[in-house]
Amino acid sequence: MIARLKGIVDSVAEGAAVIDVGGVGYLVFGSSRTLGRLAAGEAASLHIETHVREDHIHLYGFGDVLERDWFRLLTTVQGVGAKVALAILSALAPDELLRAVAAGDKGAVTRANGVGPKLATRILSELKDKVGALALGRMGDVGTDASAVGVDALGGAGADAVSALVNLGYNPSLALGAVAKASGDLGAHAPVDALIRAGLKELGSGALAGAEARR
Repeated sequence: MIARLKGIVDSVAEGAAVIDVGGVGYLVFGSSRTLGRLAAGEAASLHIETHVREDHIHLYGFGDVLERDWFRLLTTVQGVGAKVALAILSALAPDELLRAVAAGDKGAVTRANGVGPKLATRILSELKDKVGALALGRMGDVGTDASAVGVDALGGAGADAVSALVNLGYNPSLALGAVAKASGDLGAHAPVDALIRAGLKELGSGALAGAEARR
């Protein structure tokens, strides 16, 4: 399996690029976010997810581990193949996707080409608990890098705030949603104590509280 490619960009087209590695051109599919960073003739290093099928071998490239791990996570959802996962990652940066899943923001997910309301609902439903666990550094049953998908997207202060709320007895997914919203309101550099206070306020506002607010 190919896990990483480092070479010279031969060409970039819509949805894919050709990376020349030692005279061999590899066709690599990617999100518009990753492909937008590439330019013909320049050096490139991409994290690769290799999909092997009976009739083809496809390489999917990502500029960072975080985007690759979100790709892996998205393709665990029924009805989300590689093409749809790349469309979602083209429409939403990893931190935006984390907030959308945590907050149940269906409208944000439907910004991606090929994602209608029904599929968006399924994505949010199937990923909410998985992302909540990942944000706390637990592997769950997803098989991805927890620190990459959860902690890096929220930031160290955000992850610490989620952990603090869980220690107070709140459900991981609801704690994640509260802190994600607080982070969006207060900014990326908000300190832990401010995120905890805002998270508690959000959990107590009624929007996230209720019978399932605690384990």
